[in-house]
Amino acid sequence: MKILVVYYSLYGHVHRMAEAVASGIREAGAEAVLRRAPETLTTEILEKMGALEAQKTFSHIPVCTLDELAEADAIIFGTPTRFGNMCGQMRQFLDATGQLWQQGKLVGKAGSVFTSTATQHGGQESTILSMHITLLHHGMVIVGLPYTFAGQSSIDEMTGGSPYGATTIAGGRGERLPSANELAGAAFQGKHVATIARKLNNK
Repeated sequence: MKILVVYYSLYGHVHRMAEAVASGIREAGAEAVLRRAPETLTTEILEKMGALEAQKTFSHIPVCTLDELAEADAIIFGTPTRFGNMCGQMRQFLDATGQLWQQGKLVGKAGSVFTSTATQHGGQESTILSMHITLLHHGMVIVGLPYTFAGQSSIDEMTGGSPYGATTIAGGRGERLPSANELAGAAFQGKHVATIARKLNNK
């Protein structure tokens, strides 16, 4: 069983979460395939944003193709938040899936979302929920992060995570890396999606 983790990461926070999601998928005995959404910014702009160096750490991850979406047994999407919504790169990528929609290629597949925001209330839930709309139009079966992940109820620290999906808080300048609890939530989500996908696919 193959589960695709498609994400866009600018400074590496979503990439780290994607790696944790993949570890959870593998723990469930499924194959995890990491893919990036296509970049829309020029190298010059990325350099001015101070993101070029960070992107070198995950530049080896191939860019996702539409065929890979159709072939996967389940898809988990990761995106940073932009004003309470998914980033433009992910939006543009999903906007190119019209043919898959027409052919019903994603109908019945498990779909899930995780995200990163600069601040604690920077749109973590709205980003995931608004992205669910696109997945529902594709006929996907939405899978979130259940409260059986105990770390979601933690009040010992500032932490991301919601029943809609795993999240991390990056800080206003991207100075905060995903915490152990946030990475554990991402891994739990990956394992949970793999478990649901196996039931949906009778594998």
